[in-house]
Amino acid sequence: MRASFQLKTIVATLGLLGAAVTSQAYAQNIKFAMVIPTTGPLTQYGDMVKEGVSTAVEQINAGGGINGKKIEVTTVDDACEPKQGPVAANRVVNSKIGYMIGPVCSGAAIAAAPIYDNEGVVVVTPSATSPALTEGKNFHYIFRTIGRDDQQGPSAAKFIIEKAKPTKVAVLHDKQSYGQGIASSVRDQLQKAKVNVALFEGINAGDSDYSAIITKLKSAGVDFVYYGGYHPEMGLLLRQASEQGLKVRMMGPEGVGNPEVNAIAGNAVEGMLVTLPADFSTNPKNAAIVKAFQDKKRNPSGAFQLTAYAATQAIAESIKAVGDDPKKVADHLHKATINTVIGPVSWNKQGDLNAFDFQIFQWHKDGSKTPATK
Repeated sequence: MRASFQLKTIVATLGLLGAAVTSQAYAQNIKFAMVIPTTGPLTQYGDMVKEGVSTAVEQINAGGGINGKKIEVTTVDDACEPKQGPVAANRVVNSKIGYMIGPVCSGAAIAAAPIYDNEGVVVVTPSATSPALTEGKNFHYIFRTIGRDDQQGPSAAKFIIEKAKPTKVAVLHDKQSYGQGIASSVRDQLQKAKVNVALFEGINAGDSDYSAIITKLKSAGVDFVYYGGYHPEMGLLLRQASEQGLKVRMMGPEGVGNPEVNAIAGNAVEGMLVTLPADFSTNPKNAAIVKAFQDKKRNPSGAFQLTAYAATQAIAESIKAVGDDPKKVADHLHKATINTVIGPVSWNKQGDLNAFDFQIFQWHKDGSKTPATK
């Protein structure tokens, strides 16, 4: 009995020592959260961000981590839903995580941002473009590695005015923060240039039949349609317009630039115009990083993979510079210029990038894209 008791004691002690060692090793990690849609109709955008963050973390950890500590990533789902944004934020805060890449969608980001800022969590979104996220908010902890809609909208409008040269334009949107915001920006720029905007109207995201709005477009005699929103609705608009004999060019923001739009629109997707972040994967300086993506069968040329990589880099480089303290990291980001995969980046007082390059691409039915020239 005594020998058995001693053995149990030794085993228990070893177990405690093992737990202590594990706890100590765990404490050496730096926790990042990644808030993305892993459920709902917009999971593809979450996949893009996940590919970028995962590749960046793998590269940073393989290179010795951050000041000798490894990055540990926790994924939190917000389904790109504004109502879920605060829920996800509270999960991050309750997990005592000080750094976060995301949220992916503007509506969820806007709803969650006050919580992150109040609780001192450094947030860098690689994809939320609505000006309302940062405009006039006086946030200290909220940043982006993508431009705003009021940078993207003028790029789209400039192309429409100077290259597409339509006679009559319809501007549609999905009645949501992101879609309506960028559609309004495009409309305003077109009207300033005296382009005839015959229709500015919202559609209901999630509907399956847009024949009523297509009939209205035909009656209005438009020859160009700009749609502010995401790929599910854009795919249906393209397909149903083709089926109903409406021959117009259609254009959308980066939210429609998703391979899934091909499955929805079919051949009608050919020639769709889309504003996207510049294809940073073509920069020769990024060759090694592009190979790291490709080695894992990931796509470095999507809309958000490299902006997500850059978001991870920005946080990691700031921690390297000032230590693992979210307040100091936020202070550093506000005044630093950081070299990233999307080039040198710096932020203004609102946490918006001082400059960002949106370009116009033409989408093809095989899922590829090429720079648009007219």
